[in-house]
Amino acid sequence: MAQQILIIGLGQFGMSLARTLSEKGAEVLAVDKERHLVEEASAFVTEAVNTDAADEDELAKLEPRKRDSAVCAIGDDSKESSIICTALLRQMGAPVVIARANDKLHQRILQLVGAHQVINPEHEFGKRFANRLLYREVVVDTNLGEDLHLTEIRIQPSMIGKNLVELALPKRFGVMVVGIRRGSPGKILPPSPTEPLHAGDNLIIVSSEAAIPKLTKGV
Repeated sequence: MAQQILIIGLGQFGMSLARTLSEKGAEVLAVDKERHLVEEASAFVTEAVNTDAADEDELAKLEPRKRDSAVCAIGDDSKESSIICTALLRQMGAPVVIARANDKLHQRILQLVGAHQVINPEHEFGKRFANRLLYREVVVDTNLGEDLHLTEIRIQPSMIGKNLVELALPKRFGVMVVGIRRGSPGKILPPSPTEPLHAGDNLIIVSSEAAIPKLTKGV
């Protein structure tokens, strides 16, 4: 059964989230008080509603307790609405409430009113993009939580022809190889300890953030 997700706020982040979740098969109920944004989202989400979700009676009509997750993606234009909406979502029994923060004070308040998770898309994108600028070998970097990253990284020329046992990456750099992307289009293979790496391979690793520059400089 497809996940049912309520997204409130259809700015750039909320709209992108609604589109991506819909493309991946989720049933998305998208909400905004701006009619033109609702009309745009209605082309790809399950249902789009034009209403003010900071209004308690209007939000109750959306039945947040029946959704698997609720995302309050209201942006800079109204922190007050963002905080009220997040608090109401918890009060109405939404099982998982994820709220978007714009700064640290906003983040603390959203946590105080009960958000299960608070995200700052601009901050998180900036960190990931900085890693890609600093370390050109990094293809994709995803933060999995407290100092734990899932990273896809191009192998160094010195790694070609060597296997994972010879490279000893966990011992030398504290990284765990969980997959190897090979060929075109890239296919993810389970890591073989004894098979030599090929030119053009990418490693998919789990590590701390500090391990990535050590790996790119130390191999």
